[in-house]
Amino acid sequence: MTNRKDLHSLLRTQEFPQNLGRCDTVYKYAESMAAMEHCVAVVSDLQSDFSTIYCGGFADVLGLTGYSHEESIWESDILNRMSEAEREAKFIAELRFFNHLRRLPRQRRSQHYLLTQLRCNSPGGSDVDVLHRMYYWYDESMETVLYGICLYGPALYPLPAKSVVVNAVTGQMEALTGENDAGILSKREQQVLALIDKGFTSTRIADELCISKHTVSRHRQEILGKLQVRNSTEACRIARQLKLIV
Repeated sequence: MTNRKDLHSLLRTQEFPQNLGRCDTVYKYAESMAAMEHCVAVVSDLQSDFSTIYCGGFADVLGLTGYSHEESIWESDILNRMSEAEREAKFIAELRFFNHLRRLPRQRRSQHYLLTQLRCNSPGGSDVDVLHRMYYWYDESMETVLYGICLYGPALYPLPAKSVVVNAVTGQMEALTGENDAGILSKREQQVLALIDKGFTSTRIADELCISKHTVSRHRQEILGKLQVRNSTEACRIARQLKLIV
């Protein structure tokens, strides 16, 4: 569950605004979608680490009964209906989506959402193809993600890839694959992180790459910021998952 831990760290260690009240718009949207589309709608409050679930008719297909909340940002009752490989694919797609949005201009981030084709087990033991839609709700600065909104419903049409980012304004789709990961870190930052992963000190990295120790420190901070992690150990772990280093 390394990818889940990495994504959890990214979302929960953001700098949240002070005295932030509940955004009723988000909850009303999720409740309405569950009622109109009969999907399962999950609102994850990233600051309080709590999820509210609205179950439409599709919840019966997945065998979800009395499912209304989680004291976590993760909808574990749904995740437990997936194979381990399917869960990991979901988490890595969301990691890529998070970093994809960070590379966009702030004013364009809210225009995009994630589509992922999933497969869950039904109560009868058969597989159910599920379409997962995920949206982020940002603060006013468009820098901090306050809520994650996930919609689970039947997969009515095939996607061009396992996971795609959709521009809700233009309708343009972009497949999320390993090729998207390359732009997260610069080539030099990948070199620095690879040496960090090998246990090199800043002084040795500076000598190896023929740069100053101050430049190494700057690269370290840039890497932590881009990967939204607190330390080099977490940075190396995420980078390996995204195949930025090997």
